[in-house]
Amino acid sequence: MSDIVAGAAPRVTTVHGTVRGAVERGVAVFRGVPYAAAPVGVRRFRAPGPPEPWTGVREAVTYGPTAPKRPYAPPLDRLLPDPAVPGDDWLNLNVWTPAPGAAGLPVLVWIHGGSLVHGSSAVPVYDGAAFARDGVVLVSVNYRLGVEGFGVLPDAPANRGLLDQLAALEWVRDNIAAFGGDPDRVTVAGESAGAVSVAALLAAPRSAGLLRRAVLQSGVPTALPPDAARGTTELIAKRLGVPATAAALAAVDPEALLTAQTGVTSGGNPLTGRNSFQLVVDGELLPQDPVAALHAGAAAGVDLLMGTNSEEYRLWFVPGGLTERIGRLRLRLALLKFGVPNATARVYRANRPDATPGELLGALATDLLLRVPLNRLADARTDAPGSTYVYEFGWPTPVQRLGACHALELGFVFDTLAHPDTQALTGPDAPQDLADAMHRAWVDFATDGDPGWPSWDARRPVTVFGPGAPELVLAPRDDELRGWKPYRHPDTP
Repeated sequence: MSDIVAGAAPRVTTVHGTVRGAVERGVAVFRGVPYAAAPVGVRRFRAPGPPEPWTGVREAVTYGPTAPKRPYAPPLDRLLPDPAVPGDDWLNLNVWTPAPGAAGLPVLVWIHGGSLVHGSSAVPVYDGAAFARDGVVLVSVNYRLGVEGFGVLPDAPANRGLLDQLAALEWVRDNIAAFGGDPDRVTVAGESAGAVSVAALLAAPRSAGLLRRAVLQSGVPTALPPDAARGTTELIAKRLGVPATAAALAAVDPEALLTAQTGVTSGGNPLTGRNSFQLVVDGELLPQDPVAALHAGAAAGVDLLMGTNSEEYRLWFVPGGLTERIGRLRLRLALLKFGVPNATARVYRANRPDATPGELLGALATDLLLRVPLNRLADARTDAPGSTYVYEFGWPTPVQRLGACHALELGFVFDTLAHPDTQALTGPDAPQDLADAMHRAWVDFATDGDPGWPSWDARRPVTVFGPGAPELVLAPRDDELRGWKPYRHPDTP
């Protein structure tokens, strides 16, 4: 078809069959389109395979099944709604497009976060209509979570959820032109665990040619050796009373497996630590630590937009009262555990004279685990052929004193501030002009690789999306960043 016709259901023919979507708010949307076969039965714990072709027209109006997961534990469940859709065909994606009959439109592929155990493409905050409205084809992806996607097993391929994401990118390469998109103008973006995934895809040789640009929101390159990452899987198997193998776990009822997984991974948070799932350096998909690979020049020609929120830690510290429970002794012990230099801690204290011990620890942990690694990556790419842009999101939400916390920027990036699920975190009066500016930066980056401010160089330019208009700041809080040891990979002589 050519342009969208009011009242007509748009149809697109993919390599596996024809799908029929809907016209919503002036753009075409196709939901629940399979990009790989259902990972159940004999396909459980295997690498993704192609979906079965279909005849006739497949309805693609409602979101497809989501990977098995449990809601966020209270009190986060009220702040981060996480819908679940039953069914086995978890490996599906959604496409929003200005016009299926167009050609050469930029494409943005969204990989959701959720610590590799939560989230899906059905989260309303990720509605792609605003991107399509502004000329970008938006694709959002489901992938396997938890032990199904990231359990380390001796008789199954590692990083299965990452393999799912790679299969989705291959689907985009083969099909997105039918939706009006340009397979040579693909930006892959993700937040939190989604950003960790995007960084790994950048480091994976198999992704070469599948993406031209990337966005890392509040997530950094990271992966562990298999032996260091298998502990969570072994604890789950022990709780179930079975060997930690794919053959044994495949025989376990999925609900029982999910219950055991939830029991093992509950408690703690990404900053204070817990049993968790991690990407692994498997020697195949990830032949090298993504940090080392990217610092050494992997994906050097890919344009990169990345950044953090000013108070990431407050999402995990504030709702459960952890900020108040951290006293001076616990702060000192944490500083010793993380190897924070005394001089660095003094700088942070001086810059935050009214901060409680819990707030000081949160600021240090946010920078140690997120902001510092991204700054180091930007430094490593200073002379790379691909441009690097850095942002900081600093608008503080009034909800529960969460400030500029983790995940708050998502409703601004997607321009979904009006949705109740977005307002659970932003409140009802978030500034639309800030969403206009941030969303436009992402649209512009996906379109031509320039979000609207200078690329990273010795001046260390950062655009801060805070109260008021976006502001370009050179080397923000550089006195704090200078206090951290530069990244040095253990294999470096």
